[in-house]
Amino acid sequence: MQRKYYNILFIAFTMLLLSSCHNEEKVYDSTNVKGKNKRFDFSFGKYNKLLKSSDMDAKYAAAKKYFDKGDFSKALTLFEELMSVYRGTEKGEEVQYYYAYCNYNMDDFIVAGYQFRNFAKNYPNSLHSEECAYMNAYCFYLNSPEYSLDQIDTKLAIKEFQHFTSQYPKSSRIEECNKLLDKLRGKLERKSFENSILYFETGDYKAAIAALNNHIKDYPDSKHVEEIHYKIIKSYYLLAVNSIETKKQERFKSACDAYLKFIDAYPNSSYIKEAEMIYTSSLKSLEKYNKPT
Repeated sequence: MQRKYYNILFIAFTMLLLSSCHNEEKVYDSTNVKGKNKRFDFSFGKYNKLLKSSDMDAKYAAAKKYFDKGDFSKALTLFEELMSVYRGTEKGEEVQYYYAYCNYNMDDFIVAGYQFRNFAKNYPNSLHSEECAYMNAYCFYLNSPEYSLDQIDTKLAIKEFQHFTSQYPKSSRIEECNKLLDKLRGKLERKSFENSILYFETGDYKAAIAALNNHIKDYPDSKHVEEIHYKIIKSYYLLAVNSIETKKQERFKSACDAYLKFIDAYPNSSYIKEAEMIYTSSLKSLEKYNKPT
């Protein structure tokens, strides 16, 4: 009986011990979680404290660390303040360089381009001046929209790349500049071509003739030149057909002249048959004007 009593006490003691350990484990886990939250709060609080600090060297060191870690938002805020503090000093050059790249990495290409441009202007003898001059043009390239939209940034990008290649003719970036220039010019060419065709398709043949001729003048090596010459013939013809009587003769003659110019340049063109039909019809229309009255 006594032995049974001791067994019951032993079981009760063991259960109590296990319960105590379990509770202790929960307290430990809870402390761990709170510890993590405290470390996070401390880090955030440290950044806020840094913003209010007057220790510019500490801000400068922290800004570079944030930049290296890819936290460009925090780095940007710090570098923005340091821009005015270190302006005209040796550190000012590096601050502006980092500040430009912060904006670039945050996809604010307008501000980034402006800062790169200012850097190249303010520090022409810097090791980074060529790089920043290129990045200025590249930011305009990144801002260049689809061909169907306004192409102001495309034209500015072309201008800046041309300026870069003339300023740094021996740069290792010249080949890349030429590739990007080809893409930008291709975008302008396509917009010019599409606008010309739009005039033609909407029946504004007078505007189409002007736009198509301008396209050939601006882009003589365009892959659409043959098609454009054919569209000019057809535009003159349709313009003549829809003109008042006093203007028909002149416009049918222009259609014939455009045809003769076309077959000299493209004797094997896939548009020959259609062009010949227009030419024949134009000649017949002109016959009545050549008859003696």
